[in-house]
Amino acid sequence: MAEPATTRISVVRDAQLVPLIATPQPAPRRRQPWQGILLERHTVPATEIPEHEHRDLCLHLQLAGSPQMEWWSEGRHAVERTAPGSLILLPPGTRDRLRWQSGSERLILSLDPALLARAAAELDAPAPPELLMHWTLADPALRQLLTEMGRESAAGWPLGALYAELLAQHLATRLLTAHATTPATLPTAKGGLPAPRLRRALEYITTHLNRDLHLEEISRELDLSPFHFARRFRESTGQTPYQYLLDQRIARAQHLLRERDWPVSEIAAMVGFSSPVNFARTFRQRTGQTPVQWRISN
Repeated sequence: MAEPATTRISVVRDAQLVPLIATPQPAPRRRQPWQGILLERHTVPATEIPEHEHRDLCLHLQLAGSPQMEWWSEGRHAVERTAPGSLILLPPGTRDRLRWQSGSERLILSLDPALLARAAAELDAPAPPELLMHWTLADPALRQLLTEMGRESAAGWPLGALYAELLAQHLATRLLTAHATTPATLPTAKGGLPAPRLRRALEYITTHLNRDLHLEEISRELDLSPFHFARRFRESTGQTPYQYLLDQRIARAQHLLRERDWPVSEIAAMVGFSSPVNFARTFRQRTGQTPVQWRISN
C-alpha cells in the first residue's frame, strides 16, 4: 500500500500530491519530533524527476556521490557539478524538473512555510518571508545543521525532543538571516530572563527530568515564545535549555548511582534517557567514566 503523501516529502505533479522521491522510506524508530518538518534520507539512482511544484521549502544535502545535475526552473536551465556537502535550497512555490546523471545519497528536508513565518515574526522580519533559490549552495553552518538533524533522525532522536526542536529553531533562524531576500537581523541581547522567570524555568526542567521535554511546554510556563525563551535562557545561564537539561540529568544520575544500588538501565530511564546505551555514552562524555566505573570510584 502506498504511503499517504502527508507522511512524505511531497510535491504537486499533474494536480496530485506525490512523494518527491519515490523510493520507500523505512519505518522510523520513533515519531519525528518536529511540527512542520519532514526529513528523509535517500539513495537516488541516475534519474530524472518530472516537472513539479514545491508547496514547502525544500533542502537537499548531498551525502555521497558526485553526479552531474541538470535542472530547469522558471525558464532557466543549467548543468551543475556536485560533490558531497553540496546543498540545494528551493523556496515554496518553486516549479522545476531535474536530472541526475549518476547515483547519489541525499538528505532531503521540507519545511512548512507556516513554521518559517512564525520564526520571521519572532525576528521582526518581513512576512511572509521570501527565500532565495540556490541550486548549488555553500553554507557550512546550514550543512552542519542538516547533518546533525540527519544523525539524530537515523538514531531515533536519542537526545530527545528538546534538542531536536532547538535544531529546528536554529535551522529556521539560519535560513532567515542568511538566505532571505531581505535578511533578518538577530535581536540584541536583552539581559536574559528576570530572576523569577529563570527560577520557574529551572524548577520546571528539574522537576521533569524523566520526561522527553519539549521547548514549547517549557516556554509556555513562562508565557514566552519558544524562540525568545531559548535565546534569553542562554543569555541568563550561558547554556542552551538542552545543555542545562543534560547537566541536570547527569547530576541526578550521579546521585542515584552513589545512593542507590539500582541497575544502570533503571537509572537511565529515571533521568530521561531513551536507552541505556545513550545514557552510558553521554555519561562517559561528561565525566570521563562509564556509569559503572563512576559508581565504583565514588
